[in-house]
Amino acid sequence: MKKIVVAIVAPFLMAGCVFMNVSLTDEIRPLEEKVLSGEGKNKIVLVDISGVLSSRDSSRGILGGKKRINVMVKLREELDKARKDGNVKAIVLRINSPGGTVTASDTLYHEIKQFKADTGISVIAHVMDIGTSGAYYAALAADTITAQPTAVTGSIGVVLFRIDATGLLEKVGVQAEQIASGKRKGMGSPFRRLSKDERNLFQGMIDSLHGRFVSTVAEERRMPLAKVRRLSDGRIFTSQEAKTAGLIDGIGYLDDALEQARKLAKVDHATVVAYSRPGEYRPNMYSLSLFTVDMGEIVDPGMNFMYIWWI
Repeated sequence: MKKIVVAIVAPFLMAGCVFMNVSLTDEIRPLEEKVLSGEGKNKIVLVDISGVLSSRDSSRGILGGKKRINVMVKLREELDKARKDGNVKAIVLRINSPGGTVTASDTLYHEIKQFKADTGISVIAHVMDIGTSGAYYAALAADTITAQPTAVTGSIGVVLFRIDATGLLEKVGVQAEQIASGKRKGMGSPFRRLSKDERNLFQGMIDSLHGRFVSTVAEERRMPLAKVRRLSDGRIFTSQEAKTAGLIDGIGYLDDALEQARKLAKVDHATVVAYSRPGEYRPNMYSLSLFTVDMGEIVDPGMNFMYIWWI
């Protein structure tokens, strides 16, 4: 597609017979409200949480698509817009994500909790295809969690992804040398193997972050810690299994989640709206960001502690 566009445009540019206003900065414009369905002055805002949860913005080259801001910035922007609108009566989080970094997941959870505390507005989390690990962690901040009949959720746990390149370097005859201020300064480097002591240190950090996840589930779902620990070995659950285990409140479709939001808001009628950038086509409530996995967001330079289900 890029080649076709360039082939069409290039002759006109070389001939000097056309003026084009091309933005090379890929400017991100403010959000606009789009009506999706319903009627009346009261509003239910549909907010999308999708893809890998990360603090990184994704960016593509010229003619390669628009820059996409990270999910933390996007969620805060949408919640701030909803805060300023006195007609907003409820938020429905449409979740389609395997999770992401520990910090991104925890930040989303915090932002949703803070929004509820500031406004008193009800928040419903609804899982579409997948709402696992960090995405489930973020959903815990909602008043109610529901899921599609075919959704999967759960995967309570932490993972640390690390590449060991020592074998490859040995094969090609390359030796990596590191000069550091302390023996553990290069801990986790892909250019040397982990010592037993270093592995134990990493495991301790993972256990601590896992404990935070488990205690958050226990608190928000009002479940005994012992029960949550039994569910937190990293396994995923179907929506029915999750409901039986007490991890979610109900099973249904997006329509059902919107209706539940209307009832929680105690309004007879409501207009369902979404916030999008100018030029984005959103004809109905399913027209939100598709679930995509950018491997660059997972295999990030350095090491990241992740609340994520590896799909």
